[in-house]
Amino acid sequence: MEMNISDILAPWDEVHDALGLGSPIRDAAHHNEMLRFVDECFEQFGADDDHPIFVLVNLVALRIRKYEDRMHPWPDAGTPQSRLPFLMGQHGLRQCDLPKVGAQSVVSAVLAGKRGLNLRQARALAQRFQVSIEALIG
Repeated sequence: MEMNISDILAPWDEVHDALGLGSPIRDAAHHNEMLRFVDECFEQFGADDDHPIFVLVNLVALRIRKYEDRMHPWPDAGTPQSRLPFLMGQHGLRQCDLPKVGAQSVVSAVLAGKRGLNLRQARALAQRFQVSIEALIG
């Protein structure tokens, strides 16, 4: 079958317009739309790492990261372990306010740098603090 660029561009234009990929993420509402898109893709196709949708997800994730870096710059390069206490301080939270991470002993170990966050914990914290998961797992 011969590739026809017009046949490829028509659906791409629709995707491009629907996600607003022609420019950086505009605002918090657009950011939330992009996060929802990524979440829905993982919910529907997460078990299939080779699904072609993840090429688009990677593109959207890059836009999300640029927006988050622009809107929420870190005070220093830091490490994931140094960012959690920073975020907790910004939100006025204590160890007991993070039950999705685990028991207070687990939170203490994470804060002390004795253990890292697992993927489930990092996702929960990224959602709570509205930061990228990479900020918490490095």
